[in-house]
Amino acid sequence: MSEGKITVWCLLGKKAGDNTQVLALARELGFGYIEKTIVARPWELLTHLTAGATLAGIEQPDSSPLEAPWPDLVIGAGRRNEPVARWIKQQSGGRARLVHIGRPWAPLATWDLVVTTPQYFLPQQDNILHNTLPLHRMPEDELAGAGERLRPQLAGLPRPWIGVLMGGDSGRFVMTVEKGERLGAMATDLAAAAGGALLVTDSPRTPGSAGDALQAQLSGPHFCYRWGDAGDNPYRGLLALADAFVVTGESMSMLGEAAAMGKPLFIFDLGDGEANWWSLAHSYRYKPLSHRFAMRFGPHRMRRDIGNIQSAMVGNGSAAWLEPAMISAAAAGLKEPSASLKEPSALPKERQSAGPTAIRETASGTAGDELHRTVRAVRQIVMPR
Repeated sequence: MSEGKITVWCLLGKKAGDNTQVLALARELGFGYIEKTIVARPWELLTHLTAGATLAGIEQPDSSPLEAPWPDLVIGAGRRNEPVARWIKQQSGGRARLVHIGRPWAPLATWDLVVTTPQYFLPQQDNILHNTLPLHRMPEDELAGAGERLRPQLAGLPRPWIGVLMGGDSGRFVMTVEKGERLGAMATDLAAAAGGALLVTDSPRTPGSAGDALQAQLSGPHFCYRWGDAGDNPYRGLLALADAFVVTGESMSMLGEAAAMGKPLFIFDLGDGEANWWSLAHSYRYKPLSHRFAMRFGPHRMRRDIGNIQSAMVGNGSAAWLEPAMISAAAAGLKEPSASLKEPSALPKERQSAGPTAIRETASGTAGDELHRTVRAVRQIVMPR
């Protein structure tokens, strides 16, 4: 089959992070692609319990048309699109190849290729590709344009510009007021030590009280955008312009997108250290409590721990933990990007931080290499030798 004859369908849903990965892979493949928006019904979960290949879980009038000619390749992510992908393969007479990004609910043998990351605990087998980070491919012209639109608002702020990307509750990670204060204080210390400024944005998941707590700590030069503020969301502009990043560790999408910029990346740990979870009031919020329940009693397919991505990134040198003991050394590296920093011996080995130059090179290489490796794997299933 020649490249010009390969038809690709991208199944897109309600989750921006899933859509970003699907489109990143489709664009990098270079075959061209057709976007198919899938609108799920509220009770779509039942289709995973009673059926396999079906459209019963989607609102067909509100979704993109699904009709012949059928594609050669279907790329999807997320539970809601799985039965749709399987239905398309069925309609194609088994010819369509299926690629799933993340952790599928259907049996792993259903898929020609599963592209996954460490938080999903999937096994090593021939049709599973294990990456460290989510796939990311933001068009350079869009990124550059967003940066230029934001730049006038940053006039007068000293360099280096340190982007602070603040998330919220996810799984076992909970964003509290105390953590917001600590994030703001450490980021401010890092910028002050480097002689630079903070470029801060939160997200729809950020609790308002935690965002307020962070903002109250911004005593030095800074730009701050809160979700819902007037004007354009500056997120892409911050990605384009920041000289380094501090990212809360619960969001694999923010970690992956920041890492793809090839700049020093510091992870703020949203964990609770050695404290017993049952002794902490915030552990009884719905998200952390349901996560612990699923991890303890739920089926294997419900298991997820983004802490595995954090550990992998720090382990391979693509990121470093944001810790008080490393701020002085990290700031020196940001002032002198070519400087080679020694790891601070005051931290345990697993919490030591690589220098900004090493982080920059490893992060950029990891994100790009994994996307290219994924493209090669997909090409092998649609263009067998």
